Amino acid sequence: MSFELPKDFLWGTATSAHQVEGNNVHSGFWVIEHLPNTIFTEPSGDAVDHYHRYKEDIALLADLGFNSYRFSVEWARVEPEERSSSALLDHYQRMLEACHAHGLTPMVTFHDFTSPRWLVSQGGWLGAETAAKFARYCARCARHFGDLMGAACTINEVNLPTMMRLSLLDDMIEGGEADAFVQAAAKAFGVPPGRLAPFLFASSEPGRV
Repeated sequence: MSFELPKDFLWGTATSAHQVEGNNVHSGFWVIEHLPNTIFTEPSGDAVDHYHRYKEDIALLADLGFNSYRFSVEWARVEPEERSSSALLDHYQRMLEACHAHGLTPMVTFHDFTSPRWLVSQGGWLGAETAAKFARYCARCARHFGDLMGAACTINEVNLPTMMRLSLLDDMIEGGEADAFVQAAAKAFGVPPGRLAPFLFASSEPGRV
């Protein structure tokens, strides 16, 4: 039996900015990683320095035979404060241009788990204004990148907060293991423990992380 894929089928691979770029210091995850009672095994640090090595990394993807690359634009880099950085938008534009130069269709993910630390300090993903702020950020990126984007994804794995709540975090919280972490993280962001809501830990359940 033979099977033929469409000519425009995308064979790709993907990365998350915080996991590969390194030194994402304005991210809420950067804060959490460096707490004494962090739930992460180790801080991201330099990661694999994809922020500076993206050209050679993208060339490697093309050499491996892929024709697409999905990568995330890091919100905390584009908006280290509540205004955008044109220099950082230009950086991601150069990544898109590098993809095209190597025959890769770029797919931009606007949010891949991490958010700016200022957003988490304002209530994170339980904040009433977060949706509007995220939409504003996406619009800025879309205007800047234009048709360089082959495709776009708004939020990577939007079901993850629910899955985290149903598994790891519930077990930790019910067992009392996460209390020190929750207290330290809430203090670092200046929010009550029940309003600590980075994307992966967000819950609409009153009184919960």
